[in-house]
Amino acid sequence: MKTRKELKEEYKQKKYKMGIFQIKNTINGKIFIGSSMDLNAIWNRHKMELKLGSHRNKALQNEWKKYGEENFTYGIITELKQDDKKETNYKKELKELEELYIKELEPFGEKGYNKKPIRTEKDK
Repeated sequence: MKTRKELKEEYKQKKYKMGIFQIKNTINGKIFIGSSMDLNAIWNRHKMELKLGSHRNKALQNEWKKYGEENFTYGIITELKQDDKKETNYKKELKELEELYIKELEPFGEKGYNKKPIRTEKDK
């Protein structure tokens, strides 16, 4: 049997599919864009929060309740490949990639559930 330390190290070495995803309302076409270090697990987390009525995105939560689970789909927009050869801050890369997709797709208001980013002086 493996020690706790061995199991922990094995877990750290495990590679997960990471990237950018969307949750789409098939009734009105609105989307939610997000990123995750584990694309397989993130949909389960969002679905569970939505089913329990505790999702942090209230607009998405309200429409999930209104239209029902069967009218929402989950899809992977892009996957970020891991490179064994170099030290990479994947969380930072995912956030930057997510921001690019949000900027391009503009999933705000009538088009989506994301909140519009607040522009600062350095963004101008």
